[in-house]
Amino acid sequence: MPPPPAAVPAAPLTVAAVQAEPVPGDLAANALAAARLVRRAADRGARVTVLPELFLPAYHPPTLAADPAGTDVAADHDGRVDDPRLAPLCAAARDGSTAVVVGAAVRHPDSRRTISSLLVDPTGAVRVAYDKQQLWGGERELFHPGDRGATLLVGDWRLGLGICYDGCFPEHGRAAADDGAHGYLCPSGYLAGSEHRRDLYYAARALDNTMYVVFANAVGGTDPWRFNGGAAVYDPEGRPLARAADDGEDVLVVALDPASLAATRAAHAMLLDRLADQGLTRSALAI
Repeated sequence: MPPPPAAVPAAPLTVAAVQAEPVPGDLAANALAAARLVRRAADRGARVTVLPELFLPAYHPPTLAADPAGTDVAADHDGRVDDPRLAPLCAAARDGSTAVVVGAAVRHPDSRRTISSLLVDPTGAVRVAYDKQQLWGGERELFHPGDRGATLLVGDWRLGLGICYDGCFPEHGRAAADDGAHGYLCPSGYLAGSEHRRDLYYAARALDNTMYVVFANAVGGTDPWRFNGGAAVYDPEGRPLARAADDGEDVLVVALDPASLAATRAAHAMLLDRLADQGLTRSALAI
């Protein structure tokens, strides 16, 4: 039997999805930009702010390949990150009493390099929160995949973590839901031309699992690394509560409502009703 969904949180949680354009290879400048965006979100009450995939070094594979020392942050054996270039971002999180999920390239003590989400907590401390499990295309030439999922706990809210291509796999979102997730945070970097898939995947993950989805995306850049924006926050039926345009910077701030979560899960009980064996034993019919 599938595990029962976690109890619905007692109070709303205000979150922010950021859409912005980082500078390839300039981690210090991107940390300053992230700090500015986090302050915007915190000023509007966000307790959790999500920035795009690889925002700190920018998602630009030629630069990531040419300058790993300049584009990576180093993690210790406990996943902690102490990098002076992140000081403005740490200060913004501390001043705003907000948590930040931001994309980075991480070098681990065993020399593995991962596409990761860093968590900057409200004290300004930084640690690796999650390493991307599903690598896409040429990412496999530069990075190692993560080997486990992760859930961020904010009070009684449980928020599963994914990064971009992870969200294209229903199993990834379902694993978060099986761990009790009420929401799914997805820093991403969708390229121009993928708008249909971008808008479909995350709405589907929300409805599949009757959970909120917070989708942050990069924007701008130049071909072939031009990104298409469309950041959004989806409700547990997959409806966009807020959506950014396909270009331009934006900070979407939304309160996740536990009453809406409870009502959706009462009306659509897929998490409870699904079978332990979804047709693994099959018959074949010839005509």
